[in-house]
Amino acid sequence: MENILEKITSLAKRRGFIYPGSEIYGGLSGTWDYGPMGVELKRNIKQLFWRSIVQQRDNIVGIDTAILMHPRVWEASGHVENFTDPLRECSTCKKRFRTDALATEKNKEGLCPSCNAPLGETRQFNLLMETSLGAVENGKQKVYLRGEITQGVHVNFKQVMQSSRVTIPFGVAQIGKAFRNEITPGQLSFRSREFEQMELQFYIQPNKKEATRWFDYWKQERMSWYQSLGLSKKLLRFREHKPDERAHYAQSACDIEFKLGNEWKEMEGIHNRGDWDLRRHQEYSGEDMRYFDPESKERYIPWVIETSGGVDRAALFFLADAYSEEKTDKETRIVLKLHPQLAPYKVAIFPLLSNKPELVTLARSVYDNLKAMWMVDWDDRGNIGKRYRYQDEAGTPYCITVDFDSLNQNDVTVRNRDTMKQERVLISELPDYLTNKLNTSNNVLI
Repeated sequence: MENILEKITSLAKRRGFIYPGSEIYGGLSGTWDYGPMGVELKRNIKQLFWRSIVQQRDNIVGIDTAILMHPRVWEASGHVENFTDPLRECSTCKKRFRTDALATEKNKEGLCPSCNAPLGETRQFNLLMETSLGAVENGKQKVYLRGEITQGVHVNFKQVMQSSRVTIPFGVAQIGKAFRNEITPGQLSFRSREFEQMELQFYIQPNKKEATRWFDYWKQERMSWYQSLGLSKKLLRFREHKPDERAHYAQSACDIEFKLGNEWKEMEGIHNRGDWDLRRHQEYSGEDMRYFDPESKERYIPWVIETSGGVDRAALFFLADAYSEEKTDKETRIVLKLHPQLAPYKVAIFPLLSNKPELVTLARSVYDNLKAMWMVDWDDRGNIGKRYRYQDEAGTPYCITVDFDSLNQNDVTVRNRDTMKQERVLISELPDYLTNKLNTSNNVLI
């Protein structure tokens, strides 16, 4: 795994996908910044999620809730009491390690992996990040940066019902930032202290039959979504949680895992949360969180089936799966074989020579026309071979070269990233040609 992570880390920084946070000041552990390529990749992931979950469904709406919430929210949700990880601290170097990670490393002697000194006993470490509100020092109120985006949906359950026409079963989707005081952040952006989640809270009738039905449905829907965007089936699997490892709110739980190197890593969780959230918020707030069923004429607290995925983890896994090295007699070609819908730039435009105004003018007109439809890159540096390699590393599916024949024939050379095959296409037919090519394996077009 370290080998692929090292390669992805190098590529991500070199090509502007992911940078270490605050690097010029020595960095801040567990934080990452997304460069020009990375921000486009994340935007594409989020847009595709939103279109699949919200736009293309009649019974799901969206919401965007505040990062800062009343501290009682986190008491009701159980995070103040239960949002913990097991921790052991080194008696010498004072570094902290997750107990479960130590078990994975087969550290039976209880020695520090860093300095080999004895480790202390396991303690529970709360992951909520604290901050404060108020201008006067003595009058500040302790609040938390949200540890998950989930609770923002549940505390707005009544408002969503009152302001929209949804009826059970229905869902509320959200994409947003969350924060966790991780003990051991690392493995690039896999485990971070600030990250982005994409979630669905799906409200159902409170019975086991409905829970089983929708739990299985959303498992398959989410797995199919990742596969439709190119993740290899052999690198994906379901892992059911055993009763003793489920979160405090979960009646049942399953992870979609991705095989990163030699290790399976959690990418998205599907949970049956029962009535935990709405029941607890009703208890702590005093508000009636029951739903009135117009068919049965009953009032009840709905159960919730949740899908919760990490945007940052998805981006990392898409990069890892897409990374490819193709060796030839002369060189090794690095290619990011990203699904076209995920690729930061769909097309790159090259004038064959940058010092020929007639070529540059025509290439610019092609560029201006296509950038109205897609994210398009312009490159006139170096020779054509180097430009191709540069775009291959960035995952750009198609490169268009305007050459001297283009001036007379009104056509261009279009080169495919994966096959490296080239064909001549009329400039007037480029929009239809690229629409067909970029949309062949997915019905959603960005």
